Formats: sequence, C-alpha cells, structure tokens
Amino acid sequence: MTTDVRLRHGRVSLGISFFAQGAAFALLVTRIPAIQDRYEISDGLLPVFLAAVPVLAGVSSVVTEKLVARVRPSSVLRWVQPVVMLALLGVAAGDQLWQAAVALGVFGLSVGALDASMNMLGVSLQRAYGRSIMLGFHAAYSLGGIAGASLAWVGAHWHLSLVVLYLPVVAVLVPVCLVASRWYADAKGGAGDVGAGEGAGGGVVFKMLLPLCLVMSFAYIGDSTVSNWSAKYLQDVLGSSEQLATVPYNVYMVTTLLGRAVGDLGVRRFGAVAVVRAGSVVAAVGFGVVAVAPGPWVGMAGFTLLGFGLCVIVPQTFAAAGRLFPGSSDAAVARLNVFNYVGFLVGSPLVGALGDAWSYRGAMIVPMVLVLVTLFYARSFGAGDARYGGGHERPRTVDVGRSSNEV
Repeated sequence: MTTDVRLRHGRVSLGISFFAQGAAFALLVTRIPAIQDRYEISDGLLPVFLAAVPVLAGVSSVVTEKLVARVRPSSVLRWVQPVVMLALLGVAAGDQLWQAAVALGVFGLSVGALDASMNMLGVSLQRAYGRSIMLGFHAAYSLGGIAGASLAWVGAHWHLSLVVLYLPVVAVLVPVCLVASRWYADAKGGAGDVGAGEGAGGGVVFKMLLPLCLVMSFAYIGDSTVSNWSAKYLQDVLGSSEQLATVPYNVYMVTTLLGRAVGDLGVRRFGAVAVVRAGSVVAAVGFGVVAVAPGPWVGMAGFTLLGFGLCVIVPQTFAAAGRLFPGSSDAAVARLNVFNYVGFLVGSPLVGALGDAWSYRGAMIVPMVLVLVTLFYARSFGAGDARYGGGHERPRTVDVGRSSNEV
C-alpha cells in the first residue's frame, strides 16, 4: 500500500471515529433528564455528577500525554473508543446510584483519552497531507452529534428505555470502530522537527501554548453557553413556546456542521489566521444579537450565527498547536485538550450565576467579549499569510517530518 493510499484510508477511518464519538456524547448529554430519573439523582447532586465527567476527562488527557510517549496514539484510540461506548451502555444498564457513578467515571476517564488521541491523529494527518483537513474531522463529529441527538429524540418520543436506545447504537458502533481502526495512520513529525513554540531541545514551551489554551477555553465557554442555556433563554427571556425553545441548539449543531464542512476550503484559500478572526467576529455578533433580541426569531438568528462562528475555532486551535510544536505535537494537543474541559466547566455556571445576579441578556455579553479576545491571539495560529492547499500550499517537506517509508 502506498503512503498516499494509507493516508487516505487513515483519514476516512479517523473520520469514522470522530463521528462515533459525536454520536456517543450526544446520546449521553441529551438524555441526562432520563438518567437522572432512572437513578433518582437529586437536583443538588446532579451538577456533581455532571462536573465529574469533564474533570476526569481532563485528568485522563494529561495521562494520555505520558502514555503516547510509549504507545502510539492510534493504539490508544483503538482500545479506548470501545470503552467509551461500553461505559455509555453501563450508564443505561444500572439501577443504583453507585453504578451510575462508576459508569460516568469510566466514561469521563476514557473520553479524555479518546478526545486527546483523536486530535493527535488529526493534527499529524494534516501535517502529512500538507493542507487543512482538521475541520473535516470535526464536521464528522458534528454530524455524529446530530445523529445521536436525533436518536435521543426518537427515544424520548417513543418512551424507550435507555438500554433499548443505547444497545443497538453500541452494538453497531463498537465493531465498526474496531474494524476502521485497522487503517489509523500515525503520521507525525520526526524528533528533529523544532517549531516556533519549542525549546532548542524540543518539548512544549507552555508560554507559547498558553494563548491557544485561552482561546480553547473561550470557545468552549461559548459552546457550553449555547448547549446549556439556549432553550431556557429563548423560553424565559424571549417568550418562545416550549417546542420552539428546543430548536436553537439543533440549529446551532446544523450550522456548526455546515461551517466545518466548508471551513477547510476557507483555510486553504485565506489562511488559518483570517478564518479564526472571521469566526470570532461572527460568533461575537451572534452573542450580541442574542443579547438584544426583541423576540425568539431574532434570538434564533443569533444562535445560527454562533454556529457558523464558533465552529472553526476549536479545530484550528488544535491545528495551530501542531504547527507550533511539530516535534512534540502529541504533548501539545494533550495539554490543549484539557482546556476544552475547563471552558465547559466554567461556561455554564458562569452564565447561570450572572443571569441570576444580573440578567441573562447581560450574561450573554461575557462570552461575546471572551470570543472577541481571540482576535488578539490570532497571530498564534500561524503567520498572517500562511495558507494550505491550492497555489499557497506549503512545501510538503515542512509538514512531513518523516520520509514516505516511515509514515
């Protein structure tokens, strides 16, 4: 098998992994009320359970950084993805509180390693391709999220038990992911590659990574604001019906998918810096529209803009880490991945506290300002004229640290 064919197969197989993870995560978070009812988790205890998942995921991401120094990221991903699926099924199968705690704990630990290893492979494959493909992987994640949320709606509509809902999904996705994992391609740079963010002897200089960490946190604060507060905001603040209040998040997911599906073309044409800046401005305008919306339909337009704006930031942040730290991109991605959980943990409580103490309209200004701060860190995403693909593609010798025989 030639190197190019192997990379193409690796790209498809990794896209399947992103899709499966998007579906699994959506099936979990969209059925939280059903999980709460099944285990009789009190409203006071529920936030503890929900916070434990990203905390454990962050710990696991740090551990994965150490693990991939000995084991290839593809091996980590191959075996941890079925664990995520089985943990999801475990959440559905128990009937005692301790069983829910164990299943969610395993889910959190395994999902941190999964997110880190998936993005490590995505960054290394983008380097090997020599052009932007990272947004495509995250588009597959968004598509999986839409599929998972749609299945969750079917389960809720037909009053299916969690086991009946989750079991067929797990039974299909586990073997599919295991088969696809045969073609994962570890195509990372060689030890001799030293980027702008690395010290003379290689390794991650955290001072250089910090701007990307902040951008990752800000993006996930914005994302968690939409996922956790869009329905409540539309219904309680803008006076929509209960049915209409369920629409903004679905619209947000669809526009996220659309934006990511075409985002790689934008990066190849205009460069990562320009795309991230444009996404930041569009997202900020979206939050502004939501904050001043006189009614639910204008608010819906704001959430639509948010999907188009925020969708490009996270994939390009991972890609930027790969460019800054070509010789140690796995470590950079693992550390950066922790900050998506930081943003998730901070975002929802922050907006809720500001909404209760001040107003929910005013609370929307905070993620708007944080997203705009990304403009000041845009230079961390590469040189202003750096592009991928077409007539602007960087030489492949820059992006491929190994020879074709070594990939």
